[in-house]
Amino acid sequence: MAKVLEVKGLSKKYPKKDVFAVENVSFDVEEGEIFALIGPNGAGKTTTIRMISTLIQPTSGDAEVAGYSIVKEPSKVRENITYLPDEAGAYKTMTGRRYLYFMAGLFSGDKAVCEKYVRRAEAICGLGDRLNEKIGGYSRGMIRKLLLSRAVMTEPRLAVMDEATSGLDVINALEIRKMIKNLAKEQHMSFLLSSHNMLEIEYLSDRVGIITGGRLMVTGGIDELKERYNAANLEEVFERVVLENEVR
Repeated sequence: MAKVLEVKGLSKKYPKKDVFAVENVSFDVEEGEIFALIGPNGAGKTTTIRMISTLIQPTSGDAEVAGYSIVKEPSKVRENITYLPDEAGAYKTMTGRRYLYFMAGLFSGDKAVCEKYVRRAEAICGLGDRLNEKIGGYSRGMIRKLLLSRAVMTEPRLAVMDEATSGLDVINALEIRKMIKNLAKEQHMSFLLSSHNMLEIEYLSDRVGIITGGRLMVTGGIDELKERYNAANLEEVFERVVLENEVR
């Protein structure tokens, strides 16, 4: 399959601290693949994601989304990507449907295209008539479904999501995970995820990368990594990779 994301030696150094937040990180994500970038707090996950999403510039290295460089062609990258951070919110005084139309209008000035985006978001979120109600009355799970549908309604090549189910109950978290899996399988959308929930990552991901101290230490499929580290689950793999790095 074609590579939707290619990260090539990506680094970010903060001069005031004179340290690398991210150093020489390289990995790729194929079409329709769900790739998870995991690591302890302060490991460089969010910095890497923000560089790929063109929110901050790398010190060195590059990444290509759908063949476009985040350094040389950031506007083209943004046409092919969506980013849903953990802290994302929606306008509480709007109805869900009005919010979707508002957001669609930011992506296109063509009424027919906006209508197509909204119809797609309505189908993905599954909120039905609740879209006629104000977002201020939504549960956290409903808001997250709305935000996810907004993020993918333009059919981006790559969807970047940070803590996609943070704070949700089990039922809502399962529904969000199913939505992501279906989008990858049926629409061949690629996902770059970050989460502290190892159970979620193990359920969702085709491959994972473990980053610690700003360096990407290992990548691979879940079963491959469990076998390599003689681990019963991803949590044990994570622990062993991080501890090995601390020992060094």
